[in-house]
Amino acid sequence: MSQTAAKTRKAKKILIVEDEGDMCLLLNIILKERGITLDHVKSISAAEEFLQNDQPSIVILDNKLPDGFGIDYIESIKKNHPSTKVIMISALSTSKDVALNNGADLFLEKPFTKEALCKSVHELMP
Repeated sequence: MSQTAAKTRKAKKILIVEDEGDMCLLLNIILKERGITLDHVKSISAAEEFLQNDQPSIVILDNKLPDGFGIDYIESIKKNHPSTKVIMISALSTSKDVALNNGADLFLEKPFTKEALCKSVHELMP
C-alpha cells in the first residue's frame, strides 16, 4: 500500500471511547453505514494504549468512564495528537463549556439525533 493510500485510509477512522454497550452499538450502526472505520475502547487507559499505536481522525469521547472523566482527558488527546478531532458526548449539558474550553472540537448532549451525529462527523472528517 502506498503512503498516500495509507493516509487516506487513516483519514476515515474514528475511535469511540464509550463504556455503555447500547450507546456504542448505536454509534457503530450509524457510522458504519457511512463507510467509516471504527474502533472501540471502554476506558481512558484503553484509549491511551490505542492512541500510542494508531491515530484516528476523530475520537468520540464519553464523559463518564470507569477510570475517569473524558472531559479531563481531552487536553491529553489534543497535546499528544493535535490533528485528532474530539467530539465529547455527555448527558450533562453543563459539561459543554468545560469540554470546549479543554479542547473538544464539538459537544453532543445525550440523547442526540442521528442527524446531529452525522453532521458533527462530516464537519470534522478530513
